[in-house]
Amino acid sequence: MSYIELAKQKFEKLKTKKDVIILAIESSCDETSIAVVKNGREVLSNIISSQIEIHRRFGGVVPEVASRNHVLAINNIFEQAIKEAEIDEQDIDAVAVTYGAGLIGALLVGVNFAKGLAYSLNLPLIAVSHVYGHIAANYISHKDLTPPFICLMVSGGHTAILRVEDYNKIKLLGTTVDDAIGEAFDKVARVLSLPYPGGPEIDKLARQGKDTYKFTVSKSLKHSLNFSFSGIKTEVVNLVHNAKQKGVELNSADIACSFQEAVTKELEEKSVRACKGQNICKLVVAGGVGANSRLKERLSKACEENNIEFFAPNLKFCTDNAGMIGSMAYYLLKDGLGLADLSLTAKANVDL
Repeated sequence: MSYIELAKQKFEKLKTKKDVIILAIESSCDETSIAVVKNGREVLSNIISSQIEIHRRFGGVVPEVASRNHVLAINNIFEQAIKEAEIDEQDIDAVAVTYGAGLIGALLVGVNFAKGLAYSLNLPLIAVSHVYGHIAANYISHKDLTPPFICLMVSGGHTAILRVEDYNKIKLLGTTVDDAIGEAFDKVARVLSLPYPGGPEIDKLARQGKDTYKFTVSKSLKHSLNFSFSGIKTEVVNLVHNAKQKGVELNSADIACSFQEAVTKELEEKSVRACKGQNICKLVVAGGVGANSRLKERLSKACEENNIEFFAPNLKFCTDNAGMIGSMAYYLLKDGLGLADLSLTAKANVDL
């Protein structure tokens, strides 16, 4: 019997198996992560090797450097994940991996490692969208959370509002027409000479400032659930550049605070509007920018005022990690979805 035939047989049996243990791999950007997840909600181990200090000197992620460091780290991370979970390789029921979206070279390291592991152990291979993985981070942090809910997706490369009708039934309600919110944070941080990654640095600096500059988000999309952050990013960049040319000293903390106030207000207002428009009283935030303290403060307050339940992942599951990939893989498997063969490859972009 061929590998794929055996994998299909095991995959079918797992759909009704009481306890399913999935080993998941995430390497879409600058974190090498491997986790062991039981039944989509219980994380037995979640090892993350971050490359932030390596890329900080370049002011952002260098794809080739990221790929090489994934290669160096991934086997050791695998061994640590197995050891911390206190399982043997024979206890694994399936292997899951992020196939997109992300940096192609970085993704290929994880995909190829996962394919080799699945083949050697004769296990089903489950392909998982990195974006949907961020949603599943909430299933780990909130054991009782179930669809339907509205999801505000705010990651480095994606900004969107999604209606999550069921675990694998997701509808796009609105998205960004230009820069994602994470990209806008990074670009503003760079012009303020803040280190990479920019999001946490803006958040920290903004606490020391005041909303004095009154930046504005484009009003051209005010009647839709779509977003545009390119204009406000350019507004900040032009302010700083013009001040430097004239020798005028600006208050960086006030700029950070003013920028953050404007963009988080836009995210808050459209998220609440989506909940009301869809008649859903649960709002979930997902993605790295979900760690932003001001965004969580705004969303929490707005939800309380509008009788909406608010959910955000624990801080350690906001950024890229394999735990969320293992959780999403479980729900794909239970619906008979996601099974991949050895032709699986990486994709820079995936459909929302």
